[in-house]
Amino acid sequence: MSKIDEAKEQLGELFLMGFSGTELADDTAAFLSQARIGGVVLFAANYENPEQLATLINQVQECRAGEAPLWITVDHEGGKVQRFKEGFTRLPEAGTIAKKGSPKLLFELSEFVAAELKAVGVNVNFAPVADINSNPQNPVIGMRAYGEDEDSVSKMVSAFVRGHLHQGVQPCVKHFPGHGDTTTDSHFALPKVTDSLDALRAREFRPFTKAFKSGCRWVMTAHVLNPNLDPKFPATLSKRVLTDILRDEMRYTGLVVSDDMEMKAVTDHFGAEEAPRLAIEAGCDLLIYRSEAAGRHAYASLLKALDEDRLDPERVLESAELSRELKQEFLVPYGPIDAKSAAKKTGLPETTAWLKSSFGL
Repeated sequence: MSKIDEAKEQLGELFLMGFSGTELADDTAAFLSQARIGGVVLFAANYENPEQLATLINQVQECRAGEAPLWITVDHEGGKVQRFKEGFTRLPEAGTIAKKGSPKLLFELSEFVAAELKAVGVNVNFAPVADINSNPQNPVIGMRAYGEDEDSVSKMVSAFVRGHLHQGVQPCVKHFPGHGDTTTDSHFALPKVTDSLDALRAREFRPFTKAFKSGCRWVMTAHVLNPNLDPKFPATLSKRVLTDILRDEMRYTGLVVSDDMEMKAVTDHFGAEEAPRLAIEAGCDLLIYRSEAAGRHAYASLLKALDEDRLDPERVLESAELSRELKQEFLVPYGPIDAKSAAKKTGLPETTAWLKSSFGL
């Protein structure tokens, strides 16, 4: 088998794809299986209650065809960014937690959060936010951050990471190389920052470095353009940022996952055809597509890029191998979730009571 054919066969491992509904449609299941998609990303529209969610995740995992499990991912930070609400413990946002100034309490909270996610079959949480809330005009970070200085944010991020890992759920720090000092929301436009590389090393990079040292093997990129790092491409599409800085300088060895590739910061400037190729060539290992239609389109565009020799098959194979290696390390052996008992492990009154007493909520 040629390298290109091998890369085409393994390409699906590089995708984390969203889909519609609270049950898995037959055509979605067929695509997950046939394309050997690496994982899924879940949203509020996929959720009704813990039992339903566990059943859905079991259905997704049935598409793995005897191979390693799929990554089951979600944004479950707390506050406004919590996809599963009714039936789960309602979590305070990071800024509220940070006011207590206790990494010890956050470690315990992180364990509670991870235990609830694990109970329904989620194995990756796109949290904690490692951005520093350094710009009061920032429309997207704000209270999602654990503070306004690198030392306090680093300590809290480390505590969150360690709590999740202790419960067997992978945390994912975000958004590298930092989304705190922006005035634009990348969901709607392309944010720009102008901090020097030295300034980023002294401030924005430090919470990420602390997270990596604490065992975090996932990092999410920012759709943010910094002309001092790369005059053309935002971090998600920048080899300078993801390979030269993150991999080579910072010696990060885990998975690099894109933020949602359907955000306008990417689609309006780089196009749905070229953006996924640019992201992989830059150093992304996994690409998030919140909708199935966009995920299928990107998958087809990358197959075409491989056929036309516009995408290095070695990059695809490297990322697929890293994803599979971490699955073997963290997800194997796999067994389906007992959906009936899932609700008995989430939204517990004692957890809510602990939150109130610990954080004064």
